[in-house]
Amino acid sequence: MLERLFKLMENGTTVRTEFLAGATTFMAMAYIIFVNPALLSDPGGAAMDFRAVMAATCIASAVATLLMAFLANYPIALAPGMGLNAYFSFTICGQMGVPWDIALGIVFISGLVFTVLTVARVRELIVTAIPAPLKFATAAGIGVFIAFLGLKDSGIIQAHPASLLTLGPLKEPPVLLALFGLAVTSVLMAAKVRGGIFWGILVTGLVGLATGVVRFSGVFALPTLEPTFMKMRPGAALRLEYLAPIFVLLFFDMFDTVGTLIGVGERAGFMKDGTMPRVNQALVTDSIGTMVGAAVGTSTTTSYVESVAGVSAGGRTGLANVATAGLFLLALFFSPLAEMFGGGHDVGTGILLHPITAPALIVVGCLMMKCVTRIDWDDYSDAIPAFLTIVVMPLTSSIAHGLAIGFISYPLIKALSGRGREVHWLVYCLAALFVLRYILL
Repeated sequence: MLERLFKLMENGTTVRTEFLAGATTFMAMAYIIFVNPALLSDPGGAAMDFRAVMAATCIASAVATLLMAFLANYPIALAPGMGLNAYFSFTICGQMGVPWDIALGIVFISGLVFTVLTVARVRELIVTAIPAPLKFATAAGIGVFIAFLGLKDSGIIQAHPASLLTLGPLKEPPVLLALFGLAVTSVLMAAKVRGGIFWGILVTGLVGLATGVVRFSGVFALPTLEPTFMKMRPGAALRLEYLAPIFVLLFFDMFDTVGTLIGVGERAGFMKDGTMPRVNQALVTDSIGTMVGAAVGTSTTTSYVESVAGVSAGGRTGLANVATAGLFLLALFFSPLAEMFGGGHDVGTGILLHPITAPALIVVGCLMMKCVTRIDWDDYSDAIPAFLTIVVMPLTSSIAHGLAIGFISYPLIKALSGRGREVHWLVYCLAALFVLRYILL
């Protein structure tokens, strides 16, 4: 049956290899079980129920990963995306003041639109139209923004009335624990330890327990989805002011997914003449996963580049995803452990910190910066819009503003420097929409 479903012999693999690869992928991306609930339950963001988001994270990841296994037969796992969850919590819910149930409706609509665009093959037009510098700058800008959140949540930096930011209370035990976690995670990543981010969280949490910074609150508990299950309100999300976040989520998910599929596909040898077989099935899986995630109570679900870890361990078919999904379902019963490691800790000054998961955010931010090397910094019509996109995101605490500045400045500089024909007509349309957004809203 397994041979018929996954074509193991044709792909030169075995059941044992696939399950080992699936477990490897899970260890590489398991940090999302702790980090995603921490971000979405933050009082300054979506303020959702931690345990419900943790359960939603596991269920959405498992369902989407299984869909990828049976529809596309690829060892590419899915989970709520980093950057996308930050935008959901801190921009849509935090800055825009959108209630989280309506925000989940926005996520659902973006997934539905992604599905329609994929089936209608409009996705290729959009992917082709967006300038490469803006694609790379968007990923890098999200990386800086995520790292900024990690530095803030760890207490390493804090607000200052004169300089806006300054060093935090470094002598406080939670901040010291975060610095320790950052050092451990960095060393593990530098040593190329598989699942280095996950092991970093685990080691930091155990040290936090030993030092009393983290209090033991149990390990096992029955999962609960009641606070978030089917609480999304897509009908309430169908309003003019929500068009921008719908587009931003769609844009991020689209390019994150395409980039991941190409990256993992190249590493695994799936690419044939520059294209990836069954790519539409993989893209539909991603968009359906997003809708499932919104229904159970989490932000946009997307393909994970950490799947490269499983591919490097020999994974070549969807059977590896079956193992990964099974481990996500098993993790459902460890919500007290996730809450203990991902919850907030008051340092006695009213500042709520997340010393165990914050180092993971900083390291993930670092990983997302590598694409800046693909920007032509000698071409200022590319470099300046890319730079503005990157720096505006963390400085305004808004991914949307950074993206808007990039889309407005890119065609403007190109046109005024006599190179307007290099810009796709769709980019001019998007720039006009962003300008109208700032004028009208």
